[in-house]
Amino acid sequence: MHVAIAGNIGSGKTTLTKLLAKHYKWEPQYEDVLENPYLEDFYNKMERWSFNLQIYFLNTRFRQILQIRESGQKIIQDRTIYEDAHIFAPNLHAMGLMPNRDFENYRSLFDLMEGLVEGPNLLIYLRSSIPNLVAQIHKRGREYENSISIDYLSRLNERYEAWVHTYDKGNLLIIDVDNINFVDNPEDLGDIISKIDAQLHGLF
Repeated sequence: MHVAIAGNIGSGKTTLTKLLAKHYKWEPQYEDVLENPYLEDFYNKMERWSFNLQIYFLNTRFRQILQIRESGQKIIQDRTIYEDAHIFAPNLHAMGLMPNRDFENYRSLFDLMEGLVEGPNLLIYLRSSIPNLVAQIHKRGREYENSISIDYLSRLNERYEAWVHTYDKGNLLIIDVDNINFVDNPEDLGDIISKIDAQLHGLF
């Protein structure tokens, strides 16, 4: 079984992945942030490092999916390969931060990979407003994220909403995180778990 959590930067994906992995005793697969050799350079000079960063994410995410399939375990994944291809890379291209030839090369590689993988059994999308995202980004205090603009987050949010509206790879659960606190409020986490249980019992 494969459950994945999707959402914009600062929406709470990693935190919820940890909490659900603990509750369900699932194996967590995290986004490679600390070991990513391009992330800090990318935020300092997006147009120079956008292609390198997206290829790195595509590579690591594809490897994750193959490992998930081969392991036979119950896995929860922090962010999906689809977000890279449908949200982050197209956004960089549209903003003029990734040249046409790089974007076409990237899309060609993703299309090849997509034909070899299956979507998660359940996708959980964390919907968040821009003020909430900004507050969470500042709260976690990663220095390289200080340069993220509100315009950049807004563009990503618009693409997330468009993507989720047409998502057809499997079951989808949308959670609005603006008015809940699943970290400090057990009732909020319990509500999320109840919704996931309903989805999973429907699947299996």
